[in-house]
Amino acid sequence: MNKFLVQGSRSLDGGIQIGGAKNSALKLMAASLLAEGLTSLSNVPDIADVAIMVELLEAMGVEVQRTGHRIDISVPHEIEPVAPYHLVERMRASISVLGPLLARIGRATVAMPGGDDFGSRPIDMHLQGLEQLGATFTHQHGDIQAQAKVLKGAEVFLEFPSVGATENLLMAAVLARGTTTIENAAREPEITDLANFLSQMGALIDGIGTSRLRVDGVERLEPISYEVIPDRIEAATYLCALAICGGELHLENARAEHMEMLLRKLEEMGMHISEGNGGVRGKVTERLKSADVSTLPYPGLATDYKPFLVAALSVASGAGMVTENIFAGRFRYVDELVRMGAEIKAEGRHAVVRGVERLSGAPVRAHDIRAGAALVIAGLGADGETIISDAHHVDRGYEDLAGKLSSVGAQVSRT
Repeated sequence: MNKFLVQGSRSLDGGIQIGGAKNSALKLMAASLLAEGLTSLSNVPDIADVAIMVELLEAMGVEVQRTGHRIDISVPHEIEPVAPYHLVERMRASISVLGPLLARIGRATVAMPGGDDFGSRPIDMHLQGLEQLGATFTHQHGDIQAQAKVLKGAEVFLEFPSVGATENLLMAAVLARGTTTIENAAREPEITDLANFLSQMGALIDGIGTSRLRVDGVERLEPISYEVIPDRIEAATYLCALAICGGELHLENARAEHMEMLLRKLEEMGMHISEGNGGVRGKVTERLKSADVSTLPYPGLATDYKPFLVAALSVASGAGMVTENIFAGRFRYVDELVRMGAEIKAEGRHAVVRGVERLSGAPVRAHDIRAGAALVIAGLGADGETIISDAHHVDRGYEDLAGKLSSVGAQVSRT
């Protein structure tokens, strides 16, 4: 059985430890390929996607040892620069090994990426940017064949602030000859974490945290020990669970500066939020009111937050308009919420959510990581039992979601 069982709950209370950021840990693991020797990462979440990345590194001849939330990555002098289909199709972040492999050994074979099923996310910007640095690509039998005798610095302008493209370009540029400038770079906290990691390895990067990154290539990088930042998306999940149930939660290690727009939106809906004691505290004493939601690249409202906010709006007072500006196909979970009694009308990139007093427990299905988590917290605001199937999607991004929610009073179990 691969399901979450959720009973309707009222009032959450207590503290939840926020783990390391999935979207940072995976890229730091890929970046470890840039330096021969032992790189150690701490605060790494125990999730399925990390396990897949471990398998991917091991397939390249890298030795990986995991102890709790620490991963030791021993990178040999010789790497097998192949990311096979059976791993890449399970996790889109596998494409992030492309930049490090080109920078370190000048060639790579990477299967076309898979991952979450919520619309097309082409990698054209990754390839176009790397081509400007001197890489060449061919497509054969579902694989990307990449070659680069020498990567040379260049000015690269991204048509859209793509997180993945920014990361691949950054990891390639640190060992390229000369200076690379990435204009319209993504600014997410995970990008900043990667840039700080590379800087500690010896990379020369200016403009960290801005939309213009300047990278002066160096001859070599050194392995280091590094702590992964907390996961802002995990924190957002629990804040939206609080929005649905009411009560008071302290999210230990959560960083308010990484999710300012989300916190503003929740405050607009009526949540009381404060910082301190090494985290973020939220308090809800009455039914929240609806608000309009629009996703944008960071520092705007992250598209990964949207499913949780839609779940919260489903039981808020009034109606809210939700607009998706990043991924056109990211409303598939709406049909599942409607099965639970939500009043949502979605068309194209827009959805109107009219809140109801309570949802109704029903069997539903998780289509991706965040949609699955959204259905779990929606079940907390439903009468009766909600059964969420295909729960393995949630395992890719959450460490013990059921256990953490149960620790603060929710009735959630994983079969």
